[in-house]
Amino acid sequence: MNLQQLRYLNEIVRRDLKISDAALALYTSQPGISKQIKLLEEELGIQIFVRNGKRITAITEPGKGLLAIAQRMLLDAENFKQFAQEFHSKDTGQLTIATTHTQARYALPPVVKKFIERYPKVKLSLHQGSPTQIAEQVLHGEADICIATESLSLYEGLVTLPCYEWHHCVITPPDHPLLKEKTLTLKSIAQYPVITYDSAFSGRGKINDAFEKAGITPDIALTAIDADVIKTYVELGLGIGIMAEIAFIPEREPHLRMMNARHLFKPSTTRIAIRKNDYLRAYTYDFIELFAPHLTRKVVAEAMHLSSFMLEK
Repeated sequence: MNLQQLRYLNEIVRRDLKISDAALALYTSQPGISKQIKLLEEELGIQIFVRNGKRITAITEPGKGLLAIAQRMLLDAENFKQFAQEFHSKDTGQLTIATTHTQARYALPPVVKKFIERYPKVKLSLHQGSPTQIAEQVLHGEADICIATESLSLYEGLVTLPCYEWHHCVITPPDHPLLKEKTLTLKSIAQYPVITYDSAFSGRGKINDAFEKAGITPDIALTAIDADVIKTYVELGLGIGIMAEIAFIPEREPHLRMMNARHLFKPSTTRIAIRKNDYLRAYTYDFIELFAPHLTRKVVAEAMHLSSFMLEK
């Protein structure tokens, strides 16, 4: 048994049991992967996969148990390298942040600027995607941390920590009749076509919950995955927008107006997530603290330790 065989096993499962896709991802040959998996099965005396001819159709129950162990071993091997690198080059390396458009566009820029000034030799990469996509990137080791509002706490393989709360607002063109309302209500919003986030993004669940509890069905004319698209179509007069307050910067939006909606929609919480049992470089802790000052190295390390303890239990 060797780490390469474990990598093959893990990648096959990641690629929905398609050996050809696993081979492509690992820059190797399909026959080579098949041979190594069979050698692993023979050595362990366990059938890992169910096969139909040359095609893998399922992973066996013993295979699932071996996969979990293999993933921990692969993570430990990566942590081993990270630990050594920490002593050889404390201020050099790579940090990959997976996040949503709103975080990348409006919350992260000052943090990224400070981080680059502090760690000029660390290569920083930003990956944008849906909450599900970015969580998967961290789970599979493609990103070091992810930042989003939704879904992160649903993944057992992640340690999630709250960063900050934010609110929704309503935006309109400058001459919209809604601006004449003394008090903004859900009923008054529902009189107009609404442009807001896709169901997987930026606290959309809080918007849905508010209307459902009020017994009101809004006219959702258009949904988008980021605030810039929402603002563009509101400016075109296609409806009013419901989006994150953080994404509205008055001096940059001369053709739009914002209305406070904090009394209508519950606040949302942006969270940061890290893979359980990961070894974090010192600069990773610093990035987290720059983004959320209350998440000090001690707080994050204790959360990681607690997750490891719960996993062992």
